[in-house]
Amino acid sequence: MNHKVISVQEAVSKLQDGMTILIGGFMSTGTPETLINEIVAQGLQNLTIISNDSGHSGTGIAKLVKARQLKKIITTHIGLNPETGRQMMAGELEVELIPQGTLVERIRAAGGGLGGFLTPTGLGTSVQDGKQILTIHGRSYLLELPIQADAALIRGSVMDTSGNMLYHGSTRNFNPIMATAAPLVIAEAEQIVSVGELDPNHVVTPGLFVDYIVKEAL
Repeated sequence: MNHKVISVQEAVSKLQDGMTILIGGFMSTGTPETLINEIVAQGLQNLTIISNDSGHSGTGIAKLVKARQLKKIITTHIGLNPETGRQMMAGELEVELIPQGTLVERIRAAGGGLGGFLTPTGLGTSVQDGKQILTIHGRSYLLELPIQADAALIRGSVMDTSGNMLYHGSTRNFNPIMATAAPLVIAEAEQIVSVGELDPNHVVTPGLFVDYIVKEAL
């Protein structure tokens, strides 16, 4: 197999305490559960996680919250995981809430090497606190900056040994964008095939974005 395909233990050993990590998924759909399980097992601490949500019912990022391995989560909502809200209210976990469209565009800006973007979303709310407001053609906008991360953990449905990846249905969600926005990308795949077996017209995430590949545990 290609040198990109490694064990989950080796993959997670490339992460460190205190890292800022993008994790794909939407309500745990398309979330790299095998990688998250290994992060819990290896006991990484003081992580900052950037994700759509904080998981629910003991799945996805909820496992990291329960294990108290996070110092901060940057996300769009936490309502599906009461433990996240409890830790936030107790001052045990910092939570930064960002409108979903703004979050994905900030990740996209990081991946595209952009300096940021302008949006009216959040004006007049706490979202605008500490941010620059610009007026363009008589309209006010917030300047939203790229979100930088140290690593991205994503999940694909089928991937070849070079990292070319396709997704089934809604598992796609944040994963393709996150794959572009970190210097270290570890991809978990439901199925790994040889190079040449995937129709290039169906590839969503090119292998050049993927550093390491882990087989999903059944």
